[in-house]
Amino acid sequence: MTTTTELLKGAAELFPDEVVTQAHVRHLELPGAGTFALITLDNGLDHTKPTTFGPQSLANLNTAIDQVEAEARDGKITGVGITGKPFIFAVGADLKGVELLKRHEDALAIGKGGHDVFKRLSGLAVPTFAYYNGAAMGGGVEVGLHCTYRTVSKALPAFSLPEVFLGLVPGWGGCVLLPNLIGADRAVSVIIENSLNQNKQLKGQQVYDLGIADAIFEGADFLEQSLLWTASVLKGDTEVVRADVDRGEAWDQAVQRGKSIADGKVHGAAPAAYRALDIIAAAKNGDLRQGFDAEDQALADLIMGGELRSGIYSFNLVQKRAKRPAGAPDKALARPVTKVGVVGAGLMASQLALLFARRLEVPVVLTDIDQARIDKGVQYVHGEIDKLLLKGRVNQDKANRLKGLVSGHLDKAAAFGDADFVIEAVFEEMGVKQQVFAEVEAVVPEHAVLATNTSSLSVTEMASKLKHPERVVGFHFFNPVAILPLLEIVRAEKTDDASLATAFSVAKSLKKTAVLVKDAPAFVVNRILTRFMGEIQNVIDEGTPVETAEKAVEPLGLPMSPLVLLELVGPAIGLHVSETLHGAFPDRFTVSPNLAAVVKAGKRGFYVYDSGKPELDPEVKALLKQGDSVLTEEQVRTRVLDAVAQEIGLMLDEGVVAEAQDIDLCLITGAGWPFHLGGITPYLDREGVSERVNGKKFLAPGVASVPA
Repeated sequence: MTTTTELLKGAAELFPDEVVTQAHVRHLELPGAGTFALITLDNGLDHTKPTTFGPQSLANLNTAIDQVEAEARDGKITGVGITGKPFIFAVGADLKGVELLKRHEDALAIGKGGHDVFKRLSGLAVPTFAYYNGAAMGGGVEVGLHCTYRTVSKALPAFSLPEVFLGLVPGWGGCVLLPNLIGADRAVSVIIENSLNQNKQLKGQQVYDLGIADAIFEGADFLEQSLLWTASVLKGDTEVVRADVDRGEAWDQAVQRGKSIADGKVHGAAPAAYRALDIIAAAKNGDLRQGFDAEDQALADLIMGGELRSGIYSFNLVQKRAKRPAGAPDKALARPVTKVGVVGAGLMASQLALLFARRLEVPVVLTDIDQARIDKGVQYVHGEIDKLLLKGRVNQDKANRLKGLVSGHLDKAAAFGDADFVIEAVFEEMGVKQQVFAEVEAVVPEHAVLATNTSSLSVTEMASKLKHPERVVGFHFFNPVAILPLLEIVRAEKTDDASLATAFSVAKSLKKTAVLVKDAPAFVVNRILTRFMGEIQNVIDEGTPVETAEKAVEPLGLPMSPLVLLELVGPAIGLHVSETLHGAFPDRFTVSPNLAAVVKAGKRGFYVYDSGKPELDPEVKALLKQGDSVLTEEQVRTRVLDAVAQEIGLMLDEGVVAEAQDIDLCLITGAGWPFHLGGITPYLDREGVSERVNGKKFLAPGVASVPA
């Protein structure tokens, strides 16, 4: 029979780049409670680097448990605690190694190894305590669940079981222990609902309120207070009372609620949530051994599946590639930005003004065609700052400073005479934008960067009539500006390196994910979405029922259906972008007559919500003129995916972005496409669409897939 040590030693060979976590044991004398052993997890790096569990790290923790187990057996200690280095408890499995696994048995060994080590904490002869002193995720949460008691810091910033978000299940006890601790409904919220809600994190107070932790203390002296509380528990002065878990109908209802959430988010397209729910359902009987075995099997199956590989790929894009934008110029060329100008004072312009003021904390001045519009824009920004104050996001002094930074002026010369960066957010029409830039160029300093928030127009053409076109860049935000991270930075034909470097520097200060794109029609996200939605509109125009066309793409697990997305974007904007792309690529992009009719009628979308769910608006239905070509869901899906694969292939051939990875990064951060798709190209590769359309896959073997 393979021992835990042998299991982990074998797995360690598969993780050559593991950042190894040490498990240090020290002994403390607790007042009136004897000698206590405290295990501290520490990977030896600076405090901003996360502590993870790879095979060698698990082996180190296993060795520490060997020591305290012997001490507990010999009566030398009265209890065992586990905590992390400052600000970080532990953030789970080492994903760098997981993505390299090639065999199911190796993946199974990882699951068993974690279980074998963690469950030893619950089997010690003395009580065990987990002190969640900082960020705790995945396996970091689970190691604490195996302990007898838990405390949490009020200052804890992030606590989650994010595995389902990535395409896994909590596989080291989370699916089994958490519902048996806090009840199935609360566990479903943590494991399924939060994960599928863009990996929502819990704060320390929420962890305590859910019943995951038995006590909560201030961050400043968290460990000291936790140890005093521990002594009180060991002496019998403090009794921990937990609510009974309802193992009746409420448990089954919780699982059904979880399935409804999963259906609404991924529509059955990704297996992780459903595997987790199956384990939670079975955990109702309290059989931990059976539950752990089920976790091991699910973990191994999912590690070898495409969704996890895509999830890790997505994670690496967002955490790594986003911080080192491909093609960005030397950051040393960037010029300082001490004042920002915004041309326009409508909703988008006002959102931009708020963002620049909050992130850069420099003066921001808006202009528009009349004082009333300017005043309305400034009032909007001030109102949003007041909301931040009410929510406790800023204090009164900060709110006053931010308000003082944002002003408006009708005279562009007075407004922008000393501005270093001016962005326009006016009507999406080339002549209007060219006129605005001509007016701005006449009054700004020679070093000032001129940026456009255009969603589809040519930045090169926009700059073509200026004396200094080299300082014009595209700076395309996505709505809502405060939420979506993506910023497409467009290099026009004459944009110089200094202006581009300044744009990237500003993007970093704005905390945006900047991707360098070529000046091509609609850039990246809008071009792909327009081709995607254009095919949906085409099949509807040709005769396929709206419901069939919408349901056809549900297996992708997109955040919303195509026509709901169109409603969010605005039919008029969607029509404008499709017209722009039809002008550039008439053989691939069409202008839907039905969409044009909807826009002409002033409709804000295809649906009404009188019943609480989207239903086709009778007035829109009356407008639709359809042919007699009716496709099945599968035929629609094939046609849509083929179109998207073709467009991405052409964009890569044209050099719109450096690599397919940038396409995926744009779709994840700018359009909310799910992690389990990897954006889109891993999915197209996995489903065989890439090779069918383009004759080759977008990504090399082992990138978002099992290594060859």
